[in-house]
Amino acid sequence: MTDQTLPGSYDYRLVFLSVLIAILASYTALDLAGRVTVSRGRARLVWLTGGATSMGIGIWSMHYIGMLAFSLPVSIQYDWPAVLLSLLAGVFASVVSLFVVSRQKMGPLRALAGSVFMGGAIVALHYSAMFSMRVAAMCHYSPLLVALSVLLARMPGKS
Repeated sequence: MTDQTLPGSYDYRLVFLSVLIAILASYTALDLAGRVTVSRGRARLVWLTGGATSMGIGIWSMHYIGMLAFSLPVSIQYDWPAVLLSLLAGVFASVVSLFVVSRQKMGPLRALAGSVFMGGAIVALHYSAMFSMRVAAMCHYSPLLVALSVLLARMPGKS
């Protein structure tokens, strides 16, 4: 079998936009996490829902704009049910992680559980997004690189 890799390229303006969206979504999520922490009752639920939705859409948008920045010499289409599944994975991950980090007392075990869950959900978002791509070519993945991406996504951050 011969290697017939398709040459790909990136639109760096879209890459920059993707990074900018990631920064803005992170800032928004941190700001809203503070609001969730100090709120009580129904207001807490409203801030949690709004914060998780904006954070999830931000994560998802950053990812999809990054995917759209990549060009191949063949047509790329997207399966919309799989696209929506990846969006839901991002929002659901954000609900859980924002709920975890907005506690009055978090503790190391809760932080670890929240970061591992968030990493797993980001893996689900990423690979369901990749599954949504319909390309007139065979896609092959390196098992080592896939395992490494999952490991890095699930690794808790250091503070």
